[in-house]
Amino acid sequence: MVGIYPFVALRPAQEESAYVPSVPYDVVSAEEAAACIAENRKSFLRVIRSDAELPDLPPYDDAIYARARAIFEEMKADGLFVQDTGESYSVYQVEHGGQTFTGLVACVGVDDYLNKTVKRHELTRYDKEEDRTRHIDSVNANTGQVFLLYRDPGGIHEFITSRATGAAIAETVTKSGSVHRIYPITDPEEITRLSTLFADVSSLYIADGHHRAKSAVNVCDRRKERGDLTPEATRFMGVLFAHDSVLIHGYSRLIRDLSGMTRNEFLSALADEFTIREIEGVDTKASEIRQTMKDAHHHILHLYIDGRFYELSREIDKKADTVSRLDVTLLQEKVLSPLLGITDPRGDKRLEFMGGAHPIHELISHVDSGDYAAAILMQPVRIEDLCEIADNDGIMPPKSTWFEPKLLSGLVIHTLD
Repeated sequence: MVGIYPFVALRPAQEESAYVPSVPYDVVSAEEAAACIAENRKSFLRVIRSDAELPDLPPYDDAIYARARAIFEEMKADGLFVQDTGESYSVYQVEHGGQTFTGLVACVGVDDYLNKTVKRHELTRYDKEEDRTRHIDSVNANTGQVFLLYRDPGGIHEFITSRATGAAIAETVTKSGSVHRIYPITDPEEITRLSTLFADVSSLYIADGHHRAKSAVNVCDRRKERGDLTPEATRFMGVLFAHDSVLIHGYSRLIRDLSGMTRNEFLSALADEFTIREIEGVDTKASEIRQTMKDAHHHILHLYIDGRFYELSREIDKKADTVSRLDVTLLQEKVLSPLLGITDPRGDKRLEFMGGAHPIHELISHVDSGDYAAAILMQPVRIEDLCEIADNDGIMPPKSTWFEPKLLSGLVIHTLD
């Protein structure tokens, strides 16, 4: 059963909450972060991407982490943040694209990660783990949250949503127009009720934030070894959403070259594995191409090359396991590796990724410009498949999912004191 914990939150001062929150550390480069900071010196990117203000240093230099802590302390001293006086949960609500997403900010125990009550479906990279481990340890806080899903046995999501009333304690609007609001839950009876409700949930699933979760585990281990472990350091911060209340998009691929093949040669090679049909009238303002084949027993991929769209279909192997039945697995095993020689999708510079929430015209502009030879648009993975894979300790290929809502950092902070 899942254990969740309230905590004494550190929050932006209400009058500063429009300025402090930022995108997460891992969605911007140091250069992009520096540009954001130049526009807004109150941005939380100064803490979570402190390397942006030290461009002459190696990205993992000790001074990077020391600066993160110094800036964090400075922002608190300047009144940009205030500490709650008691423990609470928080409702995190996002309005985006005409939809409203509502989750619960809470802490989850490191032990639940280790015993796989908190389930994951991605591998983590040591360098990214080590970076966030040092960052969390240095600033003494979870500065970002882990995006978690739960299967609602009934009543949890409804109760959380009902608590998003009155004036928000923090509110900010992103450049894309999405509105992020925080509503604290401080009533002891409501806190107890939420803790009790989640005791009926068997598992949590990491949708996004695998490195943040593993880094929090690492911090707990290191502090245990050093002898300075606190109860709060045995927990990490997450935002919990009912699994059927979020959106999941595909993750498109951009291919830099065709490994010496012409367009016709590439299409001919694909025809050995797929049924290919050219399609017209694609709405490039949309974020995905709706598959024309409604048969759930087929893989469906869409290829953009030389100004044309093609639908690639192939019957799903009913005997295959859940990971093998994913479109992204088929793409790797039948296209990227054998035809293009891209055997390491994480590291090959000939392959780039674009989250499926972006409009199609942004994707195809990279091909039309000549920077890439082709783009492959992916259908979204079913959330039920993700949960099944995680339940079976399976690992999904990299960049398989793009979840919405996209959460901000700095709206709620969990300190490790």
